[in-house]
Amino acid sequence: MAVQKLPLAKALNESLRTALENDPKVLIMGEDVGKLGGVFRVTDGLQKDFGEDRVIDTPLAESGIVGTAIGLALRGYRPVLEIQFDGFVFPAYDQIVTQLAKMHARALGKIKLPVVVRIPYGGGIGAVEHHSESPEALFAHVAGLKVVSPSTSSDAYWMLQQAIQSDDPVVFFEPKRRYWDKGEVDVDAIPGPLHAARTARPGTDLTLAAYGPMVKVCLEAAAAAEEEGKSVEVLDLRSMSPIDFDAIQRSVEKTGRLVVVHEAPVFYGSGAEVAARITERCFYSLESPVLRVGGFHAPYPPARLEEEYLPGLDRVLDAVDRALAY
Repeated sequence: MAVQKLPLAKALNESLRTALENDPKVLIMGEDVGKLGGVFRVTDGLQKDFGEDRVIDTPLAESGIVGTAIGLALRGYRPVLEIQFDGFVFPAYDQIVTQLAKMHARALGKIKLPVVVRIPYGGGIGAVEHHSESPEALFAHVAGLKVVSPSTSSDAYWMLQQAIQSDDPVVFFEPKRRYWDKGEVDVDAIPGPLHAARTARPGTDLTLAAYGPMVKVCLEAAAAAEEEGKSVEVLDLRSMSPIDFDAIQRSVEKTGRLVVVHEAPVFYGSGAEVAARITERCFYSLESPVLRVGGFHAPYPPARLEEEYLPGLDRVLDAVDRALAY
């Protein structure tokens, strides 16, 4: 059947399998992506079925992985890279922001680099230091990179397909604590645009805007608010660069209130850009200031404290109450 119920990680696996089948120029590269199938088993079985020339176990050298991918893309390949954990991407940050992001402009449009950098990100899995970061704003700030994050199995499948087909480099953030959440995937569907926001739940009193791991939390908050007679709309942004400001504006013009939620620290986070733009666009529609909910401006804590660090149901509902109190 075309419609399957899959965990988000398995949806990504099926998407990679489809891409490898459809285009011989698609390659998968990363640490332990082959024989092991990836730390989270997202690439499980792919090397066995497509061979070591297409699913490549690399040395533990993130800068080398990205640099090699840039060279392969220049030769017509479409490399899909796995950075094993979010905090491991920084040795490759220079390659990503000074080479991968700039080559198209540097060559006046003559060179394209269709590279996808997959990064499992965020907390909630009880991991050690450097395994629970949310660095999406660092990449969204860099012109020349597309930055996206799915929150459902269906989006995981289709957004990864679209990222691989893109001629521009895409940083693809995968919410690792949602890897095991199941959802329906229609492999025969016609997907919407990669960077279009999605209304996950309609409402009339307030808009919650989130992406990746926080969409589920916002849906839970909206359900809890409904029990108190509050109608909360949940908007899944899906893309951090570019951002679908038109969709947010339409929602806020209807509800009059906006709360932006993400795992990353509030300070200089993606929510700041959304808040500023929507305040400019919707000044006369807003009934309250745009509020932000996120992590604290502190290094990610040890696992036993992460529940206090991560924005959860209570912090989102507190922001909802504060916005509605104006």
